Amino acid sequence: MPDRVLPESLKGAAILIVDDQEANVALLEAFLYDEGYTNVHSTTDARQALPLFRAVSPDLVLLDLHMPHLDGFAVMRELQDWIRPDAYLPILVLTADAGAEVKRRALTGGARDFLSKPLDFEEVSARIRNLLETRSLHLQLQQRNQVLEEATRALDAERRLSEQLLLNVLPESIAERLKQSLGTIADSFDEATVLFADIARFTPIASRLAPEEVVVWLNQVFSSMDRLAAQFGLETIKTIGDAYMVASGLPSPRTDHAEAAAEVALGFMEETAVHVAPDGQPLRVRIGMHTGPVVAGIIGTRKFTYDLWGDTVNTASRMESHGVNGCIHVTSTVYERLRHRYTFQDRGEILVKGMGTMRTYFLTGRSATVRRRPGERSDR
Repeated sequence: MPDRVLPESLKGAAILIVDDQEANVALLEAFLYDEGYTNVHSTTDARQALPLFRAVSPDLVLLDLHMPHLDGFAVMRELQDWIRPDAYLPILVLTADAGAEVKRRALTGGARDFLSKPLDFEEVSARIRNLLETRSLHLQLQQRNQVLEEATRALDAERRLSEQLLLNVLPESIAERLKQSLGTIADSFDEATVLFADIARFTPIASRLAPEEVVVWLNQVFSSMDRLAAQFGLETIKTIGDAYMVASGLPSPRTDHAEAAAEVALGFMEETAVHVAPDGQPLRVRIGMHTGPVVAGIIGTRKFTYDLWGDTVNTASRMESHGVNGCIHVTSTVYERLRHRYTFQDRGEILVKGMGTMRTYFLTGRSATVRRRPGERSDR
């Protein structure tokens, strides 16, 4: 017998003995208890091997090969259906048949080790301990792998959440560029259409509402604009109080940017026309649009914002602020671009703050010959 003391971690290991000879079972049980093992189970009926295996979940099986009703090979075949492919659950065959073919069949049939009777119990002790230590290391590795997999899943979830949050504030193509490089991102677009929308009578209505009610109301209104912007491929730039800003034709240029912006504007008017404001009055919005060159880029280092600059942005904002509730106010540039596909009302010349006299129009609808096709892009 080995001199070294059995480690505490192995004393409680569950060991299952399957041998049709009661004397062999008694001898093995006495030996194992003398070694320090305290969780030993046995059966002399091979047909009970599987039920007992399922009941005690052993860490090691000591198995005889030649038994009535079911031999050891059949027992191993039954057990394999209950042993996970990634599990290390050792079966140590103890048999009087030491033939090479028997040993080969046993080791290929599921056994991890093989010893011939009569047994050298010093060798049995070493083999059992080695098999149990290997199983213990395997279980530790599985546990660490499980912890690693859970940590990886958590990191993946965090990464997906971070990417989704990033996409909530930045266009996807800009977010990808930002992930590749933290340098300056600035692009110039020869032509894009900018749209501003503003809720009429917002300040007096909001002053009579609780803060939570104001946020809920704005969220409902702007969520409609979000859906329309996504449907027609526009990029939501920002909201400022009750003002909503979207752009068409960036960050990915498109030839039908003005048409797409017009569809969003008309769609938003159609949606708001069937709703009422919290004070029970009809919900009215003002929309302003202009087409022209813009500069777009990322500002900020901790809280990134994708924003636009240039006279086109200022002019679109002026169209909204100088507009009329319930109307889509546009410049002559937009009118010339869309007049063959949409209907307009000439507003004439008006004085625009900081820009002088301008001829402007109200976009009123689609031409009778034009069929609306949501989301259609002419450059596809």
